[in-house]
Amino acid sequence: MVISTEKRSDTAGLSPGTLVYIGKKRSDRVKITVIDYDKSHVLRKELKDPKECFSFRDKPTTTWINIDGIHRVDIIETIGKHFRLHPLVLEDLLNTGQRSKMEDFDHYLFIMLKMLYIAPEHGEIKTEQVSIILGKNFVISFQEEEGFDVFNPIRERVKNPQGRHRRSGTDYLAYTLIDAIVDNYFAVLEHLGERIEMLEDELVAKPTQHTFHKVHELKRQLIHIRKAVWPLREVVNSLEHNDTNLIKEKTRVYLRDVYDHVVQAIDSIETFRETISGMLDIYLSSTNLRLQQIIKVLTIITVIFMPLNLIASIYGMNFEHMPELSWAYGYPMVIVSMAVLSLTMLAFFWKKRWIWEK
Repeated sequence: MVISTEKRSDTAGLSPGTLVYIGKKRSDRVKITVIDYDKSHVLRKELKDPKECFSFRDKPTTTWINIDGIHRVDIIETIGKHFRLHPLVLEDLLNTGQRSKMEDFDHYLFIMLKMLYIAPEHGEIKTEQVSIILGKNFVISFQEEEGFDVFNPIRERVKNPQGRHRRSGTDYLAYTLIDAIVDNYFAVLEHLGERIEMLEDELVAKPTQHTFHKVHELKRQLIHIRKAVWPLREVVNSLEHNDTNLIKEKTRVYLRDVYDHVVQAIDSIETFRETISGMLDIYLSSTNLRLQQIIKVLTIITVIFMPLNLIASIYGMNFEHMPELSWAYGYPMVIVSMAVLSLTMLAFFWKKRWIWEK
């Protein structure tokens, strides 16, 4: 049974192992590429029919099959049946909302992780699910779509006849795929760190409502990134300590290095979380400080005009017997008194450093 849907809730009630694509609806083609190599040769070709990769399953060489696009369930099902993949594995890799994990099926390992990248058109951080099948003589990688790909440097290294890839097996190839994804985390985190620094300066200088919305959006993205990266720590640790024969001892040393990188990425994410939480406090403090300054100015103006209003009110009562009303110098004297009073109060405020702080 083959179904395509966007929501996991739509699959409720289906039997386990039912192949359902859960993700964004796509109509683009599925691209299948094969790189087959050993010490003496390398073959790279794009396949038009998934059945063309069947001959590579039992070859003694190292074969890397990369599939860009998992929305064609029939193609995934055809490849899965030939390489004897469990229906639950196919069901999981078709669900783009899965959590990163590793499962051991004796004759192959199923690894699922998230790839982070920065969209070139608008700079938004995006997540793509990558599934890897590690077999004795083959590695199959599944990506959601054709486009951004951190695996291009690996393809170039495979061409080098003196490179480590040509002398190593599938376990080393699977390690390099995971390492490429993890290394790209740091590029994304550096981009995120720059955005946080710019936002901090904006918060201190002149926070606005738009700034608050940007902080909230940054917090939302960081939660999404944390959800993608955190489970990978357990995945790499399981690969390093798994007793399977598919991973050689010398490759476990490299996996230990990847584990360290994942821990570093997680530490950076946690630091950013604390920073963003503090940025909300900075926004509230800056807003309150700005409000206090405005209130202070308005208060000073009010205090200065209060005695002036009192003087004006006294001489505006229009009583018949007020000596100053008939005095020739009454009006100038009142104006001078008001000016002297205002300047005296301003001098007092300045001395107390309530205005024009030194």
